[in-house]
Amino acid sequence: MITADDIGGVHIKYLYHCPRQLWLYTRGVRPESLSERVQLGQAIHDTSYPRSHPIDLGAAKLDHLDGHHWVHEVKSSSHPTSADRAQAVHYCYRLDQIGIDVQGAILKYPKVRRTVRILFGQVEADAAATDIRSALQVVTATDSPPRLTQSKCHGCSYFEYCWTE
Repeated sequence: MITADDIGGVHIKYLYHCPRQLWLYTRGVRPESLSERVQLGQAIHDTSYPRSHPIDLGAAKLDHLDGHHWVHEVKSSSHPTSADRAQAVHYCYRLDQIGIDVQGAILKYPKVRRTVRILFGQVEADAAATDIRSALQVVTATDSPPRLTQSKCHGCSYFEYCWTE
């Protein structure tokens, strides 16, 4: 049985991207390892900031936490998304829960040389708690959420799983 403590950053990212993807992921359907986009993202991450060390919080694994308590996340996409923001805020929330006075998050988009800063406060903490509850509702549902429209699924590693009849 999955609990709130088991919800990590990937769960939150998938919640925002596609609830069906989240539901499938928690049931062991994981085509990401075969996805060229996922492999490209990993390569960008590994080569862009080689000196940063991931922080493992159990269910959540963030890219880097600096000495001023800013979470750093490297993204392979060209523009910020609500999923990126929610995932970074989730990491801040998890750190806050274990007593780290986190300042916020810095999202890095090396392909376009852009960074986005997100301050962490009570509004963000409340949003993260709501996201965890929403993710739990999705993953504990008996039936899979419906597919998104096919046009929203472009580039998703679950595309063939969802759209092959």
